[in-house]
Amino acid sequence: MRIVVVGGVAGGMSCAARARRLDESAEIIVLERGRHVSFANCGLPYYVGGEITDSASLLVQTPQSLRAALNLDVRTNHEVVAIDTARRTLSVHTPDGPTELGYDALVLSPGATPVRPPIAGIDSARVHTVRSVEDALALRERVLAGPADRAVVLGAGFIGLEVAEALAGQGLGVTVVELAEHVLPPLEREIAFHVTGELHRLGIALHTGVAATAIEPGERNDVVRLADGTALPAELVVLSVGVRPDTDFLTGSGIVLERGAIVVDEHGRTSEPSVWAVGDAVTSVHAVTQARRPVALAGPANRAGRLVADDIVRPGSARPITQPLGTAIVRVGEVTAAMTGGNRAELDRSGLPYTTLHLHPNQHAGYFPGARQLHLVLQVSPTDGRVLGAQAVGPDGIDKRIDVLATAIRAGLTVGDLIDLDLCYAPPYGQAKDAVNLAGMVGSNVLDGTLRLWYAEQVREVVDSALVLDVRTPAEIASGTLPGALTIPHTELRGRISEVRDEVIACLLYTSPSPRDGL
Repeated sequence: MRIVVVGGVAGGMSCAARARRLDESAEIIVLERGRHVSFANCGLPYYVGGEITDSASLLVQTPQSLRAALNLDVRTNHEVVAIDTARRTLSVHTPDGPTELGYDALVLSPGATPVRPPIAGIDSARVHTVRSVEDALALRERVLAGPADRAVVLGAGFIGLEVAEALAGQGLGVTVVELAEHVLPPLEREIAFHVTGELHRLGIALHTGVAATAIEPGERNDVVRLADGTALPAELVVLSVGVRPDTDFLTGSGIVLERGAIVVDEHGRTSEPSVWAVGDAVTSVHAVTQARRPVALAGPANRAGRLVADDIVRPGSARPITQPLGTAIVRVGEVTAAMTGGNRAELDRSGLPYTTLHLHPNQHAGYFPGARQLHLVLQVSPTDGRVLGAQAVGPDGIDKRIDVLATAIRAGLTVGDLIDLDLCYAPPYGQAKDAVNLAGMVGSNVLDGTLRLWYAEQVREVVDSALVLDVRTPAEIASGTLPGALTIPHTELRGRISEVRDEVIACLLYTSPSPRDGL
């Protein structure tokens, strides 16, 4: 059997390697358009910033190492330009000219390509992307060559912020432009707020809620024009406004696409026989919201590639590809932010009801040196208590909490089940009541009516109908409170209960700049 894989890196190479382990006799050919078939694309911003010093370390495997270890026929600089699914053949551009290649099983893993918005000057030589090793090498060389004092990063997604931090660390003055109202748009506003604060601490300027309208080339620098009239001079511009499925070559193949992404079933099979697809170019179904969209993450791509190989070599016995939760994490300076499951905007679009929980515990025992607050937001079903989504931001321990909550969502656990999770505890790592356990306790209290929450967007209604009682500590109260609130620290409340009028009381437990944060 001849298995042909189009595209390497995460999904394609995982599929090829797994297929070889299952079938020593199969002929397995990997066609890669670029020079590198297996590289750490998630590490590219860290090479630009100098944390990864050797570009060779970005190359996970080479054609030679894959031939030696797995007997894979890896052909770089081979671009598939057309597919004839009736004849089961590929038209390929190679360094030696065009050729045709047949297949018994075809796996498509073409990945995604950077979105290039239709703005004047986007093709300037000073505009860079960060999607390949070559991109990272070019950007790193440009930074080292100088003179480059100012950089503009278009897009405040995960890669955009990682690149912005990398460039700022190299001494450039960096400005980030984002069309959405806040950085990292998939994050809840109250979580993104803390990332914004860290970007300001790093000296990175932000323009959010505004689009770039033009890039005007100049002799010494370009000028990025924004819709609000702002002009941003820059010697370096990084384009990171998103990606789209790289599927133009599938025109005329008969393979069904949805908004440019390949439609597949639970085993990665496309609409055409003997053709599978994985990775960033595939339409995935979100495990919580059931929304259909590509998920450009390495973890789901790797796992899907493995399961597609199972379906090819062991048809009928392969496990289905699990629906992704969109679990992701990013480091910005000294802050880490992570998410899993559905956020409020996604849940609103899906029509799923939810209750939002906010918690602000320390990341480890308060009496152990270095204790600092983390901020955790959960979305919980008010009908059955299932955990629907979670996000967190803080100094450390964020990955642990979100990984636990991603597992809870996958397992269908309720918020009450979180109380009973037996998690690691030692003073340097957590608390006896871990943040995840605490989320279970708060969530259970909310769902059974022991605790009623109100949110910042309700503040006018609350102030008009109830006494706002601020029971935070004096230090917290000193940071600001609502006008007209009665301030009594909770440790003094029993002794001063006579000061509280006999009426409806709305306690103020926490304040935040977010219009949705729990108070």
